[in-house]
Amino acid sequence: MRRARMRITGRVQGVGYRAWALQAASRLNLRGWVRNRTDGSVEALVIGEDDAVARMIEACREGPFGARVSDVAVSDAEDDCSMEFGAKPTL
Repeated sequence: MRRARMRITGRVQGVGYRAWALQAASRLNLRGWVRNRTDGSVEALVIGEDDAVARMIEACREGPFGARVSDVAVSDAEDDCSMEFGAKPTL
């Protein structure tokens, strides 16, 4: 089981990035959350099987149509006991 926190920067707000992340995480059976940040980035916590988390990280480097990802910073994270993958309010 792997837990990763991501900070995605670039043109990632106003392009459906959160909705796309919800669908991608659901397909990979991941738990966690995604939210916009007031600095214009998107933050996500993904929890799941090692391979599924690695696939989500790679997918986030592309994002949805219209996104222009400049960087995905990945760090280890604690399990927040999320039962599914959801969207959180902007922070």
